Amino acid sequence: MAVKIRLARRGRKKLAIFDLVVADARAPRDGRFIEKIGTYNPNSNPATIVLNDAQALKWVMNGAQPTDTAKAILSYRGILYKKHLQVGVIKGAITQEQADAKFEAWKAEKETKIQTNSTNIQDSKDKSKATRLAAEAKVSAARAEVIAAKNKVEEEALVASVVEAINESDDDAAEEVEVEETVVVEVVAEETPAAEEAPATEEAAPEAPATEEAAPETPATEEAAPEAEAPAAE
Repeated sequence: MAVKIRLARRGRKKLAIFDLVVADARAPRDGRFIEKIGTYNPNSNPATIVLNDAQALKWVMNGAQPTDTAKAILSYRGILYKKHLQVGVIKGAITQEQADAKFEAWKAEKETKIQTNSTNIQDSKDKSKATRLAAEAKVSAARAEVIAAKNKVEEEALVASVVEAINESDDDAAEEVEVEETVVVEVVAEETPAAEEAPATEEAAPEAPATEEAAPETPATEEAAPEAEAPAAE
């Protein structure tokens, strides 16, 4: 029976997590497996790998064939390098102590590289975050300036409208005073003709001809005078 070390998918859509399993080569990818030896989470940076090194080395030494992705994971964790050292021990090329020392040195170097890579990634994240925050602060400051300018214009417009309203109220009050003065003058003008009723005397003037009409009666006396003078002439 051909045995493979491969990944079995699980998790949500676009957030998949994989199990590193030992399974029959004829079984489907997410089907039955013989043993689970670790997990692989590609959603983190760097990717998170949890692996049972002893069981992984055992299956590799027994001839289990890893797929390409599984082989990359095993190589990253040093399982394939440790297999290489164990093969040398079996052949007598090196002793077990030398193999263990070499593997520990490789592991320490690998851990240093991983730590440096993680530090660089974190520094890059912090720098990106600081740059983003600075850009957001700049945008916020510009927005605050625009809002302040807008508020200033609105306040000036409000003050101008208040001043205009006050001026209009003063003008209206002045017009009301003028109108009241005009009304007073008109009232006084209307009351003055009532006090001065001189035309009444002028209307009484036509009664004077009544005396003049009595004047023509005097010729009657003048007519009587010739009668008195007539005997004297004789």
